[in-house]
Amino acid sequence: MSDGEFPDDSEQTERTRETVLRYHLSWKYRDLEAVMALYHADIEYNDFFQQRTMRLAELRDYVQSSLPRLPEESLEHVDRIRIDGHTAFIQYRISLQGGDGLVAFRTGEAITVRDGLIWRINEYATLLREDRPASEGGTSRPAISRLGLSARQLGLLAQDLQDYFQRHKPFLDPELDLQQVAAATGYSRNQISHLLNQVLGQSFYRYVNQARLQHLLDGLEAGSDLKRVDELAFAAGFNSLSAFYNCFRRHTGLSPKAYLKQISLRARTQDKP
Repeated sequence: MSDGEFPDDSEQTERTRETVLRYHLSWKYRDLEAVMALYHADIEYNDFFQQRTMRLAELRDYVQSSLPRLPEESLEHVDRIRIDGHTAFIQYRISLQGGDGLVAFRTGEAITVRDGLIWRINEYATLLREDRPASEGGTSRPAISRLGLSARQLGLLAQDLQDYFQRHKPFLDPELDLQQVAAATGYSRNQISHLLNQVLGQSFYRYVNQARLQHLLDGLEAGSDLKRVDELAFAAGFNSLSAFYNCFRRHTGLSPKAYLKQISLRARTQDKP
């Protein structure tokens, strides 16, 4: 049966809706077997972000590595699911942390149902950088992942990287390098480097120094000794004061001295009756 030979009746939209909602909930609740059971034996999954086409035999590993850690984690639906006969349209947004300004993928899926099962999926992803003015190309064409990672998987990688830095604070080691982070997180050096450079738009060492600076700023807000900021910089993992001062000014727009003066002024204001 060709694409144009589907039967057309008044109940088809509702039958498609039922299948697609089951598929949607199976993804949401991380039920790998339920997802796989909804794929037609002749499924064709086109991931245009990766420029990759997958058949049923390839999809188990793909789905398993793409399922969310928690329901709706890092994924926001931006429109209701739209159904038209045999085809459903789903749009969602995957937000990534760690870039300069908000970085996200806007993703859409066109899902075609045949015999009550998912027969065709066309998935598209567009990278957004919302900190840029429209005149500077705020919306880019889809970036191509040559590392076997979909937009959804890149979102999970960004989240895993952020969680690792927040929980284990590896940046406190002034000798931290990309290989150590790759070994600890289970991703390859190339995958992490691709995420940082091609998606988030920054180098590994800039990412690490931003984490060091945030750790230091959190300490200052919590009441650390304001007179020892250089010592605090080294304690946060910076291995040179020039790197610290450059990162500080880029992140806050102020020198450490001006920032500390601002904190002292705010503290005095709060202490007044």
